[in-house]
Amino acid sequence: MEFLAIAFIFLVVIFLFSSFFTVNQQTNAVLEVFGKFSRIAKPGLNIKIPLIEKVVARVNLRIQQLNITVETKTKDNVFVHIIVSVQYFVIPEKVYDAFYKLNNPEAQITSFVFDVVRAEVPKIDLDDVFLRKDDVAVAVKNELAHVMLDFGYEIIKALVTDINPDAKVKESMNEINAAQRMRMAAMEKAEADKIMKVKSAEGDAESKALQGKGIADQRQAIVDGLRKSVDSFQNNVNGISTREVMNMIILTQYLDTLRSIGSESKSNTILIPHSPSAVNDLANQIRDSLIIANEVDSSAHPR
Repeated sequence: MEFLAIAFIFLVVIFLFSSFFTVNQQTNAVLEVFGKFSRIAKPGLNIKIPLIEKVVARVNLRIQQLNITVETKTKDNVFVHIIVSVQYFVIPEKVYDAFYKLNNPEAQITSFVFDVVRAEVPKIDLDDVFLRKDDVAVAVKNELAHVMLDFGYEIIKALVTDINPDAKVKESMNEINAAQRMRMAAMEKAEADKIMKVKSAEGDAESKALQGKGIADQRQAIVDGLRKSVDSFQNNVNGISTREVMNMIILTQYLDTLRSIGSESKSNTILIPHSPSAVNDLANQIRDSLIIANEVDSSAHPR
C-alpha cells in the first residue's frame, strides 16, 4: 500500500512539474493538442495541460540575417558572384503564419533573392553593377517584403555586400585601369614638356630680340661716335677731308686692338696674316656707310 502511495505521489509531482514551462525573451512557443494547433505561449512562466498539450516549436522573434551568394551574368556577358544579405524577423502577431505556412523560410527567401537578382543584373553592364548595386538591393527588398509579409515575416533590409567577377575579369579590369592611369600620366608629362619647351622658346626669342636690339644700339652708338669724331676733327683742323679723318680714326682703333691683344698673356686669339692696307678698304666702307646714312637722315629731316 505504501508503495502505491509513493508511486502516486511521484506521478503527481511529475504531473505538476510537466505542467510548467518557460519561454525566453524574444521567443514565442507554439503549443498543440494531439497534433492540432492550440495556442501561442508568450515569454515567461507558462502552464500547459500535462500529457495533452505539447510545445512543438519555439519561434525566434529576433532580427536574423541570411547571406545568399547568387551567380549570374551581366548585360555584357560577364559572370559575377553577388552576395546579398537579407535582414528579417518574425512578426509577433503572425507567429502562427510564420510557423505553419512556411516549412523552410530561409530556402523561400533564397529562392526569391535568386529570382530578383537574376532578373535585374542581366540588364546592367559590369561597370554599372558596382554603381547600381543599391538599385538591385532595393528591388530585392521590395519583392521580398511584399511576398514574405503574407507568411508572417517582415524584411528590414536587403544589402548587396559584395560583387565578385571572375578572377580573369578582375585582372583585366586592373590592367585597363593601370593602362588608363599610365596614359593620363604620359599626357600630363607631355603637357609639362610642351610648356617647358614653349617657355624656353619664348625666353630664347626674347633673349635674341634683346640681343639684336643691343647690337643695333651698339652699332648706332659707334656710328654716332664716329660721326661726331669726324665733325669735331674737321671743325678744329682746317684743310682735312672726311676720308683722311676716317682713315686716321680706323688706323688708331686698329692699333689699339693689336695692343689690347698683345697685352693679354693668356690670349688665344689667332691673327690671320694681313697688311695695314686692308684698313684702307675698311675705312672706305665705313665712310661710304656714314655718307649714305647722313644723306638718308638729311632727306628724312630736311631743315
